[in-house]
Amino acid sequence: MNKNLKLLVGLFLIVLLKINGLYAQQTVDSAGYYSGVKTFINPVLPGDHPDPTLLKVGDDFYHCGSSFHFNPYLPIYHSKDLVHWEIISRVVPSNAPYVTDQPSAGIWQGAITYFYGSYWIYFSSNGQWFCKANSPYGPWTDATQVKTNPTTGPLGYDNSIFVDDDGKPFMVIKNGQKINRLQALGKDGQLTDTVINLDWINAKLQYSWAEGPVMCKRHGYYYYFPAGDVTGGQYVLRTKELTSDSTKWERLGEFFKIVTDRSVGLRRPNHIAAPLQLADGSWWTIGQSYEKYADDDWSGTGRQTSLFPVTWSDDRPWGAAPTSQPVLKPNLPQSGIPWRCVRSDYFDKNSLGLWWHFLSKKASTQYSLTAKKGWLRLNPDTARAHLVQKETDHFYSVVTKVDMEANDTAHKAGLYLANGDQKVNARLYSGYDNGRRIIFRFDTAVRSVENQCGNLVWLKIERNQHALSAYCSGNGKQWVSLGAPVNAAHLDRTQPNYNSWVGTSVGLFAEGKSADFDFFVCKDGFSSIPACSFSNYFGVETLKSGNEKRVTNTSDYGGWFMIPGVEIGGPNMSATEFAIKALSTGRGNIEIWLDDLKDGKLLASIPISATGGNLKTFTKKIENVSGQHDVFVKFPAGANHVLFIESIRFL
Repeated sequence: MNKNLKLLVGLFLIVLLKINGLYAQQTVDSAGYYSGVKTFINPVLPGDHPDPTLLKVGDDFYHCGSSFHFNPYLPIYHSKDLVHWEIISRVVPSNAPYVTDQPSAGIWQGAITYFYGSYWIYFSSNGQWFCKANSPYGPWTDATQVKTNPTTGPLGYDNSIFVDDDGKPFMVIKNGQKINRLQALGKDGQLTDTVINLDWINAKLQYSWAEGPVMCKRHGYYYYFPAGDVTGGQYVLRTKELTSDSTKWERLGEFFKIVTDRSVGLRRPNHIAAPLQLADGSWWTIGQSYEKYADDDWSGTGRQTSLFPVTWSDDRPWGAAPTSQPVLKPNLPQSGIPWRCVRSDYFDKNSLGLWWHFLSKKASTQYSLTAKKGWLRLNPDTARAHLVQKETDHFYSVVTKVDMEANDTAHKAGLYLANGDQKVNARLYSGYDNGRRIIFRFDTAVRSVENQCGNLVWLKIERNQHALSAYCSGNGKQWVSLGAPVNAAHLDRTQPNYNSWVGTSVGLFAEGKSADFDFFVCKDGFSSIPACSFSNYFGVETLKSGNEKRVTNTSDYGGWFMIPGVEIGGPNMSATEFAIKALSTGRGNIEIWLDDLKDGKLLASIPISATGGNLKTFTKKIENVSGQHDVFVKFPAGANHVLFIESIRFL
């Protein structure tokens, strides 16, 4: 028996154990879960989404949170199912004079709410402010500062808004560690009535900072949820009346149930949004968490937002424990919103997509979409010009085409990956160093090759978890490697001052000279995509084989996984073939779907045969397809073979 065949047999035995063990115990293990997307895995808002607030109006859900120095400020996300989210507006412009332009500052809080027939956003930026709109899509009014008085005291930060059953709104005030208060809001958005003083809640620092408090109401009880601090902890108190009298309140303890899944990285959720109820009676909330494992740290990504079902026991709420396993989705329609990930852009519109942001006010003035039609121009002065998005994945190939003539060491233009204060960053760029060169820099690591492409060059960074590999090309098809990968763990792990409270961004930059960019793609479908990079799945397991990871099904029903935001081609390019790299012991058909397993498009059914213990690439011609899509890979049903998928790609 050869080495590869022995390995295949070993993996087969592992799969049998999985089928007979873990998955045999699943109460949702039925055929319907393998033919449709009825579950999700967290985070539903991957990447940096701190201090989440959540609003339900009719059949729509809206999310906002702290944006800190990322501008334009306060992006609003919309969802129909609490799982798929899209940015629909940004509330505060980059040039807002009341916002401090430096890392760790900017705008905190971002509490979205609806009362007295209008949408409101309350936020902290050198005081409390609010903006108002008739629709969450905007336009939003200029900011109005919230007035305070000696009795109310400083209004602090991380406040939220609670609207009682009778429609009366209250600001849930938080300032420092020991001040927790309530006060009603009038129709003008300003504070009114008397203060309900709850400073006793954290008088002895019982809950560390008792920050980000939110409230909801059920069965006549008011529930008050304070968070611990940035590292975790979420608690709950309740009362029958809104009163300062501590004897009328009950401390119920921890909100989240104890974690039992040792493989989950988002282990310490907190700073939840106020739990809300759906039409079917179920309750849900969202909350933030840094991603950290026993042997691996992804805290540099930022505080990622997850969705949790909430159950009740004798009018006591419990948030479900974080898990890496599939969770049954809310009983709501998806309505075609794609999974949240970095978006492609071909710069063919007159305004930037709402998914883009800047890391300084100056950078927000250093770009043009009209200087060269169909291109983005970055115009740096003495500072680095940039345009970035929040990084959302551990695996991707980010690609751009840049046009710049570099003839000085100060001239640089290309791809950019940076932490919150930009002190740790990776740059792949067209530049100059004793001649024109393509250069990749991260920390002290430098990779460089001669630029044989001229002013117009394609650049690509492949991220395989912490490993970053750099490439260049003269036509976007044949790629030249800049050398061995660099280890980006320094960027991805916990940063000083919690990475200025924000996560990593990925995008474009220019220094020393203007540069033009034809497009930006983050999940390049024409590069190899590891199967283990999925963001949703059911009935599959990732197994390690040497340095590679492979995905296999764990049920006779088959199984599926979804890789989000795959770019299959822009205006002048489309895919005509699909390839899958796999090991198999028998025959079957793998189905490839775009955007959904039921309401999406069946792109291909690929026949798979036994590979004799060796990896083999199977291909299938497809219709010309383009655009950015969530790609679903569905395993064949039946127990007559075992299949391991290593990677996919479009051709």
